[in-house]
Amino acid sequence: METKRYLDLIDDELKKMPDFVKDYNFGTSHSLATSYQYLTEIRRFFDWLRQEGISQAKNNQKIETETLAKLQRNDIMLYINYLGHVKNKQGNLNSPTTINRSINALRSLFKFLTITADNINGQPYFERNVMLKIDSLNNTETLNYRAHVLESHMYTGKLKYQFLDFIATKYELQCNKHALPGFKVNKERDMAIIALILGTGIRVSECAGIDVSDINFRKATLDVTRKGGQRDSVPIAEWTIIYIKGYKKIRQERYSASKKDAAFFLTRWHNKTRRITASAIEKMVNKYSAAFGHPLTPHKLRHTVASELYDVTKDQVLVAQQLGQKGTSATDLYTHVDQKKQRAALNEITEADKNNSKKQA
Repeated sequence: METKRYLDLIDDELKKMPDFVKDYNFGTSHSLATSYQYLTEIRRFFDWLRQEGISQAKNNQKIETETLAKLQRNDIMLYINYLGHVKNKQGNLNSPTTINRSINALRSLFKFLTITADNINGQPYFERNVMLKIDSLNNTETLNYRAHVLESHMYTGKLKYQFLDFIATKYELQCNKHALPGFKVNKERDMAIIALILGTGIRVSECAGIDVSDINFRKATLDVTRKGGQRDSVPIAEWTIIYIKGYKKIRQERYSASKKDAAFFLTRWHNKTRRITASAIEKMVNKYSAAFGHPLTPHKLRHTVASELYDVTKDQVLVAQQLGQKGTSATDLYTHVDQKKQRAALNEITEADKNNSKKQA
């Protein structure tokens, strides 16, 4: 009976997985219990990839090996940090043992995809195995490990303001002369996009989808279409507004926008005005952050907001609501959070940054 139970559970997991995971399960020799546990960890990892916008797949069946092949060590480290903040069914944070099980599951999957598999003309799916760069946790490392990840790979504190100042005053000094005209056209727009992500925590796809009517400057709120098409409304940090208004002033003239152009963030392509794409935002953030000397992706800007909000509030539900996540646990899903508290927390970040700067001076 136990064998049949595990076979049924494994079959249920595989039905929701892409074909390469089915190949992995068939091509490995784990016990039934281990196979089931590893599949649940792979499912959790795929859910996170889609939740963070690293994969644009609509469901886990659509996850592509190309996405896994491009993952960086920082991405896996951030996922490990995420696991450290997730509560289990008993309401406790995941232990290092649980996190290590997830790491081992991903090591097993990536080993199969990069070495064992020979499905692509006798070759593995891809060559680069990011999991070779990931160590397991132990009980004494966990807190330092998480803190190191967050501090090293986000734009917290005054660093985010220095980044925007770099774009405003210094980037053009090192910009390629052929790219300089384009930079001057798009500078205000690009800074507004980066500031808005840092001031709200929205996903890059949500940022690209913003319409003019979605921004309420009087109330400092943003209406946004979340994953799955749900509409949401979130506060905007006050320091962000100046960048958004700066772009709004030049939007119509700079991009030849008409009333029919509903999209807020625009681009000009072959003399046509169009909505900027999520891919273009990804490339733009990568370009500026690399020049700044701290390369990152838009979803790490999102992590910056999450980290700072949690640092100020110690409230996981508030963070989940601001970021449009489904919740931190089954009970958290039903906890109501006042938007005034969210906005106060966002603005408290700015005040904390100012106070820290005065102390350091």
